[in-house]
Amino acid sequence: MIDAILDNLRTYWIVHVLLLAYTAVLAHHAWSGNRRTRGVADYFVGGRSMGPIAIGLSFFATYSSTNSFVGFSGQAYDWGVTWFLLIPFVVGLSLLAWVAVAPRLRTFTESLGSLTIPDFIGFRFGSPAARVMAAAIILFASFFYMTAVFKGIGNLLEVFLDIPYRAAIIIVFFIVMLYTVVGGFISVVKTDAVQGVVMIVAGILLFRGTMTAAGGFGSLAALAEDPVTEPLLRWGGGVAVPLALGVVFAGTVKFVVEPRQLSRFYALESRAAARKGVWVSTAAFLLVYSLLIPVGLYARNIMPGGLADTDLVVPQLLTMPEVFSAGTGAFLLLAMVAAAMSSVDSVLLVMASTTQRDLVGMWREPVSERATLRATRFYVALFALITAVIALNPPDGIVGLTAFSGAVYGACFAPALLMGLYWRRGNGRAAVASFVTGLVVLVSWDWLPWADSLHQVFPGVALSFLVYWVVARWTPGYESAEVDRLFEAERKGAADRT
Repeated sequence: MIDAILDNLRTYWIVHVLLLAYTAVLAHHAWSGNRRTRGVADYFVGGRSMGPIAIGLSFFATYSSTNSFVGFSGQAYDWGVTWFLLIPFVVGLSLLAWVAVAPRLRTFTESLGSLTIPDFIGFRFGSPAARVMAAAIILFASFFYMTAVFKGIGNLLEVFLDIPYRAAIIIVFFIVMLYTVVGGFISVVKTDAVQGVVMIVAGILLFRGTMTAAGGFGSLAALAEDPVTEPLLRWGGGVAVPLALGVVFAGTVKFVVEPRQLSRFYALESRAAARKGVWVSTAAFLLVYSLLIPVGLYARNIMPGGLADTDLVVPQLLTMPEVFSAGTGAFLLLAMVAAAMSSVDSVLLVMASTTQRDLVGMWREPVSERATLRATRFYVALFALITAVIALNPPDGIVGLTAFSGAVYGACFAPALLMGLYWRRGNGRAAVASFVTGLVVLVSWDWLPWADSLHQVFPGVALSFLVYWVVARWTPGYESAEVDRLFEAERKGAADRT
């Protein structure tokens, strides 16, 4: 056992040195984040004092996990050019989140005293039931997403470093759990900013190395000469377009509805900061995803035999000396570890804060901030452990798990969040009805005879919006002087800008 460990250290010493240095950075950010954390608002949303550049990079890094670098990059290996749809969807929906959601959400949440998405829904509609149900949905969907991230990093460490998959899961669990427990939101955002820069560089290196090894920029044309790979160059040849659209939309709608993304807007130092952060985030998404998505297709020229699991495309590329040098491969592995952690830490924090504030806190008498922080840290550790156990035997591939979690958020939260920010009418009954509708459609869709022709995210979102509108239209709206004031201020602000 000891000899095997020593052999591993000698063989992959560059990687271990980089990972050790990166762990030191995490430890420093955890320590500094802990020093700046004075209360619940600091631990949950950074005290609403974070700058636009840091939040812009964090918004990018939080989304761009191993799901992107491993799952999304490898998917074109099977789905071909149709998978390129993901690029405009990523850029467009992230831009929509910054322009249409961020300013109002920043203003509304501060005015209502909201620190989580469930408490915003509860305060906006005056509904404890909607708040509790939103919290339960977050926990449900988050386990699917985090399992996908753990699977991605487990595959990487197993293939690249010869670390057994289960051992890799345990290592990642301890590292990400510890620095998230200690540092909270401030630590997470500071780490995300560093991780964002690392991932931008990694996206460039991954594309350049794969494209060069495949034979150059125009080498995709060679795929047309093989009847097996020729369909990959045709629109809808590798996968049916409706299925691809559904998976793409389910994976990107989370920009405007997923709590881990929206929590970044809570933390902005001001509403005006959104106008600066949007440029940082949008530029990073446009550059990196334009480079990541073609990787799987170029890999067809390098690994022509075909792989049963596209989640293994990138891990396999990293082990090939003809594709990446030892130093470049080590850096890319580090970047993908960073990508995984930048997503897991955010989801853990959302799950823990939601549990403490919107589930446990709803039924217990108010406690001191110190006790609240202690309980929240406990939930971070607990949920990390549960996810690690699930990831030991994951129920699906990375893209499938990611798409399902996104579909849950889109079908359940889109009406309450978007209509709640832009339509004064609405109440808790409308919110709960839309939650139930979205979940029922998603869970039952596969049993319907036309399920294969349309991804469940589309009927889920559409019916959820319809039910919300009908219930809100025909039942009394929630009466609140503060909500009235917020909508009046938005109306006047829009009039002044025009």
